[in-house]
Amino acid sequence: MSVCHGHLILFDSKCILVNFCDTIRRLIHSFERAQSMRIHTLDLDFLNTPNTIASYLIVGSGGPVLVETGPGSTIETMKTRLSEHGVSPSDIKYVLVSHIHLDHAGAAGWWAQQGAQIFVHHVGAPHLIDPAKLLASAGRIYGNLMDPLWGKMLPAPEDRVTPVFDGDTITVAGLSFTAIDTPGHAYHHHVFQLENVAFTGDAAGIHIPGPSFVDLPAPPPEFNLELWQQSVERLCELDVDSIYPTHFGRVGDWRGHLETFSKLLDSSSAFVRVRLESGLERAEIVEAYLAWHRERMDSAQIGDTLMKRYEVSNPLYMSVDGIIRYWRKRLPGSQPGSTGA
Repeated sequence: MSVCHGHLILFDSKCILVNFCDTIRRLIHSFERAQSMRIHTLDLDFLNTPNTIASYLIVGSGGPVLVETGPGSTIETMKTRLSEHGVSPSDIKYVLVSHIHLDHAGAAGWWAQQGAQIFVHHVGAPHLIDPAKLLASAGRIYGNLMDPLWGKMLPAPEDRVTPVFDGDTITVAGLSFTAIDTPGHAYHHHVFQLENVAFTGDAAGIHIPGPSFVDLPAPPPEFNLELWQQSVERLCELDVDSIYPTHFGRVGDWRGHLETFSKLLDSSSAFVRVRLESGLERAEIVEAYLAWHRERMDSAQIGDTLMKRYEVSNPLYMSVDGIIRYWRKRLPGSQPGSTGA
């Protein structure tokens, strides 16, 4: 028995022993897991800009696994990054992609043609096998910048593509990933949980190493505020120690990150809605959104170099276009029109 600050405290030695033993077991399990699994963040140096697009090399007891391929324009950089860890492309037998946007899965077909098995959301799978519609859609946005930005997107042989569904367990190379359906950024989006970490693609937004700051990637055509908030709620229920967004790298304070991101989803959507309802044209909304974003960055003490990295990772006009498209489908009397997408 002990007294602390006037309160009677009873110490149950049996309870303390159980808690102590449980802590020791968790520490031992974490140590054993660390010995059997290594995660390497591969900087694909997109557009010669560091810390913008990551691929994750996870080395398990049965060999290496790749999460996210990056675009076709970064294949040579990928080869270099792999070689820094003693891995060659022929060693990669399994590749997981969060969704089929070009910055995440643009090189998936190349990897499939090298013999890797690609695991992708079942809705996105057909578009890796035949990327014609995906490329046509992207071409309307990027025009003659398609090739310098994204390089070639090759078709994946059908037998090299495994469609993945919510809750599926992908057991490869001595590792077990769980697919978690997380629409909002795109309908066909998965987060992959591996033990005590989660690879979040774009579902948890963007954070580039530096001062605390979270950004929203909301390109057309599939941005959905309600679905994304539901996905964030689902992520908050995970039992993990850290998350790994594709843009960019490990986030330790992931709960704080998600709380901030959830608020940003609401505030960004509201910002665009108010201006759309007031009758502003797209160009005016983009200009206002850029100014608001710059104020947020200045408040977070984001310098010019880091600001450029965020812009390369997530061109802001695309988020405006995605949010405008979302509201035009929902606001009474709103007329569908060009969003530049």
